[in-house]
Amino acid sequence: MKIVYAYVCGDIIHEGHILALENAKALGDKLITGVLTDKAVMEKKPRPTIPFNERIRLIKALKCVDCVVPQDDYSPINNIRAIQPDIHMESTSHIGNPYLKQLRKVFKGRIVMMPYYPEQSSTAIKNKIKETR
Repeated sequence: MKIVYAYVCGDIIHEGHILALENAKALGDKLITGVLTDKAVMEKKPRPTIPFNERIRLIKALKCVDCVVPQDDYSPINNIRAIQPDIHMESTSHIGNPYLKQLRKVFKGRIVMMPYYPEQSSTAIKNKIKETR
């Protein structure tokens, strides 16, 4: 059984999340999805709009997701060490992030880079909402 690990903040679910997770699921038999805790999100961004427990429920509700786990750090390394997936799905928006170098050293599985589309982001949606006020 091929296990795939992917992670999201999942603050405002949009098509980019769905496409990424459906593509991750297509790579293997079981998709385990990490949802960033509020603490993990705040390592890089402001506090999420949607509370962590609600974000967990939203991601669990997606057909392509087999299992949801909390991700306590912005970097997926600790979850990847614990889960030992065959494949890890990562966003091209994280290229240049220092944890990717470390991840390549500790993770012996396959890393698949998923394209990032800035127009399909929670931040872009929040900005559009602010503009219409």
